[in-house]
Parts: sequence; C-alpha cells; structure tokens
Amino acid sequence: MASGWSHTEQSKALSRRAPKAPFVASPPNFPVMYAYIYSISAGCPPHLLSHRSITVALVIMESGRRAAAGRNQMLLLPPPIQRFKYSKRVMLKSILDREDEGLAIVGHRVAVGGWVNSRKERAEADDASSPTRPAQADDEVLVQYVPFLRPISSLPGALAAATSKDKHTIVYLLINDGSCITNLQLVMDSSMSVPGQVVTVGNSILVEGVLRRTWTGTKRVVELIVEKLLHVGAVDLKTYPLAKPQTSLPFLRDHLHLRPRFITIGSVARIRSSLTCACHAFFNDLGMIHVHMPIITSVATGSQSQRFQVTTLLDTSDQGHVDLEAFKAAVQEKRSRIKELRRGRNNKEALTAAKEDLEKSKELVRVLEERQKTATVYVGDVKLSEDFFGRAVYLSTSAGLHLESYACGLSGVYTIGPVFQADESRSAKKLAEMWMVEVELAFAELEDVMNCAEDLLRSLCYSLLATAGNDLKFAATNIDGDCIKRLQSITSRPFDRITYSNALHILNQVKDRSFLTQAVWGADLSEEHERYLADDYFENPVIVYEFPQEIKPFYARGNANGITVSAFEIIAPKAMLARGSQKEERLDVIRKRIEEVGLPQEQFDWYMDLRKHGSVKRSGFSLEFEKMVMMATGITDAEDAIPFPRARGDAKL
Repeated sequence: MASGWSHTEQSKALSRRAPKAPFVASPPNFPVMYAYIYSISAGCPPHLLSHRSITVALVIMESGRRAAAGRNQMLLLPPPIQRFKYSKRVMLKSILDREDEGLAIVGHRVAVGGWVNSRKERAEADDASSPTRPAQADDEVLVQYVPFLRPISSLPGALAAATSKDKHTIVYLLINDGSCITNLQLVMDSSMSVPGQVVTVGNSILVEGVLRRTWTGTKRVVELIVEKLLHVGAVDLKTYPLAKPQTSLPFLRDHLHLRPRFITIGSVARIRSSLTCACHAFFNDLGMIHVHMPIITSVATGSQSQRFQVTTLLDTSDQGHVDLEAFKAAVQEKRSRIKELRRGRNNKEALTAAKEDLEKSKELVRVLEERQKTATVYVGDVKLSEDFFGRAVYLSTSAGLHLESYACGLSGVYTIGPVFQADESRSAKKLAEMWMVEVELAFAELEDVMNCAEDLLRSLCYSLLATAGNDLKFAATNIDGDCIKRLQSITSRPFDRITYSNALHILNQVKDRSFLTQAVWGADLSEEHERYLADDYFENPVIVYEFPQEIKPFYARGNANGITVSAFEIIAPKAMLARGSQKEERLDVIRKRIEEVGLPQEQFDWYMDLRKHGSVKRSGFSLEFEKMVMMATGITDAEDAIPFPRARGDAKL
C-alpha cells in the first residue's frame, strides 16, 4: 500500500488547521511555501513540517534564485563589440553609438584607428608603467555610493593606492574614424610615439588598449587607455589645411580630397548614405527593380546650350605649339651654369647676371604652365562619322526616357545616378553634375505617381529620424536649428495639393509682401514663389499639378482641355524636391508633340515604338538628391552636399 496522503486528505487537514480568515495582503513566506511543496512531494503531512523540511526548501529556493539570476544576467548582457569584418580594428561607431554609449563594455581590450582631431597634454604623477589605471570594481562602488568622490575619480589614477613624486606627461587625443559623429578620447604616455615623430592633429593612428570610464563634467563617458601604438601616419602641419582651428566650408572646397575628415562634411556624407540606403529599402519593399542607366546618350533633349557634348575630335591647331619641356630643360641648364660660376669665385658680375636670367626663365615656365592649365580648346569642323561613336552624343540630362523602356517590360523600375546640365548660372543650388532618383511605373496614372513620390519623401525623412539621430542633432546644433523639426513635420501629416492655377491665385492675393517676379500663367514658379507656398502659406510640403503644356516636357500627357498636362512638382520647405508626370501613351499625340517642339523624329523612333507595341499608361518622377540632402541638413550650398562638386568654372580633381 502506497504511503502518503491523498489530495483529499491533504485538503481536509489543511482546512482543519487553517480556519478561514479575511484576506490580507502580506509578503509571501517563501521558505514555508517551498517547504510545503517539498513536504507534499515527499509524502509528509504539511502540519508536520520540520526544520529539515524548511532547510531543504531554503536550499531549493536559493538554487532557483541563482539559476534565475543567471538567466536574467544572460538576458541583460550588453551586446558584444562588433569588430569590422575585414580589419582587426573596432569601428568607433560600435563603441560610441551604443545605447549605453560604451559604458557597458568598460574593461574590454580593443584596437581602434582614426585621424587625430585634437591633442592636449598634462603633467601627472604616477609610478605605474601605464599612464592611468583602469577603474576597478571596488572603485566604481565607492564612486557610485559616495557622490563627492566622483570629481576625484575622473583623475587618472586618483583611486590608486600607490603614488609617486615623479611626474611625466600624459597625452589626450581625440580621434574619429568617420563611422560616427562622436570622437573617442585616447589617453597615452608621451613616451609612446614613433621615434622622431610627435602624434598630433592630422596624424592617422592605430592603437590597442583598454576601455575605461571617465567623467566629462557630470556625465560619464568612455575613453581608451592606450597600451600599444600600432601605427602612426605622418602629417606636415605647415601645409595641412585642417590644422587650423577655425576652418570654413568655403575654404574646404579648395581641398576636396581632405574635407571628408572635417566633422560637418563627414556628418553630411553619412546622412547622404542613409538617404541612399533608405531609397533602396523603400523600392525594394515595393518589389521594384533597380536598373543602371547610361550617362552617355544620343537622345538630344533640351536646348543645345544646356547639353554637354561628348567627342574625341578636338582641333587645337590654331593655339600654336609651345614646347614647355624645352623651357624646363633650359632652366636646368642655367642652374648648372650658376653652380659652375659659384665654384670659380672669380666673376661675380657673371654670376649675378646668370641668377637674374634664371629667375626670368623660371617665371616664364610658371606663366606657360598656368596658361596651359586654362588654355581654351577650340572645336573645329568635326566630322561626326570620324568621331568615336560616329554620331553626336551627349552626357545625359535625365534617365527617364531610357528607364521608361524598362518600365514597359518590368512594370516598376527605378535608378539612382548622375545627370548633367550645362547651366550658366552661378547659383549656390546649381550644379553641373547632380544625382537623381528616377522612377517609372507602368499601369500608373498621375495620382498614383504623386502618391508614390509623397510616400518616398515621407519614408526618407522617417528613416533619417530613426537611423541618423546623432548626425541630425549635430546638424541642428551647428548648421540649421530647425532641421529636425522640418523632418518631423514632413512625416506628421499628408502633403497639401493644389493646381497650378490655384497656386497663381494664392500668390497674386498676397498683399503683405512683393515678389521680384510676378506669378503669371505660362511661367515657372520662381524660388520665392515656392518658398512662400511651402514655408508661409501651407507650412507644409505642397504638390502643385496640372501645369501649362508649354513649360513641361513633350512627353507629359495632355489633358482634355488641350491647355494643361498631367505633371506635378513637390515643393518642400527650403527646396523644390521632386517633379514628374504621367507619360503620353498615345502614338499620334506623342508624334505631334515631338514635331511641335522641333525635335528630330529619327532620334525618337525607338521611343515611339513603345507606343506601337503594347502601349500602356505609365508615369514617373525624379527626386533631386542634393536638394534632399540640403533640406535634411540645412546646408545652403549644393557644393557641400555632394562629395566632388562640378559647377560652372569649377571642376577640381
């Protein structure tokens, strides 16, 4: 017969020993609860609980507590440091852009690299071999519970037991590797340097050390105690442009190859990268296909003065021929002559004359070199049949026409690439080379493509706010204080929509200001008109649609009134960002429009074939990438929104 009580007997015994009483909330007696559970499992009546039962219950409870604590600790462990896959170093972003700002990985040994932005020195006393002693666990407890020790704890070696009267110099370096906006402070002994070289601003550096907590004012931050100096890249401070403490953006445009190290340019570059990734993510989620488009085209759209023609046939015969190398060789001969005269020491007059002659020759060479750099190359009578392509070709002003052909086979396509425009203006927002996001959708009408363009812009702004927070905070502090609010406002409500006619009506009703150009039918909206509509009237991005036919491209689909076309522009605060249209799918209408604008029919035979063979309604738009970057960051000059700007009279590197 099995020993122990049945569940019914247990219940009766409990009811006899525990009379009913009103419920009172109180802390549970965990040892007794565990002992009760243990007694049931062992076949012992609960009212006969012994000290042994309670002791065993305590052991079980403690074991469970430790197991739970272990599981919780595993769940709460900070994410590990991510080393760059193709290098032994750790990117600063994986240390400083963590939610804990690197404080949870204090004590880890890492190798980091970057470029030095600042250097400071301080003489300190310490008998340790390293410049500072990483904070120990006991030290951290003291600092945590004794607040007045915090300022002391930030001093290197402040809580160390040993002290010394000897002083040595500690070097504090701020470095950045471009992966994030925040600098990492390196702490190292001045004796740790490459022989004959001092680590200073502009050096590249690769070091290994241990991460340690420190205090900056009242905020805890992480720094690296350097133990090994693995590499130092030399710098010439006399010629290094970024060595100056106050460096302006216009100054940096003359040093395009070095300006990525400047904190503002680096921040703009990361924001531009985030926008590019967000574009691809948006279209990828829609199942659209990315297509690479050509930048050399034989399709001549726009006026001749706005196109860059590509040719290998250049006639330089009427410039005259100057052998610059012969003049340089003559300079070397004159230098040799001066050396001979110096050795002779008997003809001072001849030596003086030779020196004067050498200076004149050097000046002549300099003038010829400058003239050669800026020499005008004349294009003579070019025989196109002898040119590289055998016909006139140009740098593309838009990929839209070529992209349309892929939309007629793949339905939804997009491209991101450069376009070129020979604009004579010197506006701060005009570039000769721009990057465009261009989209073409088959089976789509005007409202469809306007919705797509609006959703893209809202998605880009939302993505920036979610992924580029630190760079946007920097931009708000140092470039434009309203940039974050501007992005938030774009994501907060739908865009307003008005026709071109209504836009003119609004502008002509303005009484409290005067515009430089009058808003009249058949003219493009000026920049001041756009700014008033988006910034002042709607205080929101606005989509203007149904433009006059004469100010839009020939391929925009004509409306039934014969006056307007199905085209639109999206005007956001600070910039007009996107424009697009529904494409004309009717063969007879597109053929007539090509003839009206005076374009050569033979160049567009392929384009009309898209209407002959399986024509379909389709629409597209383009987004000016530099303007998107300028709107997001507050940068006012397009040359600072693109890595290597090309503008009128300016094509460095």
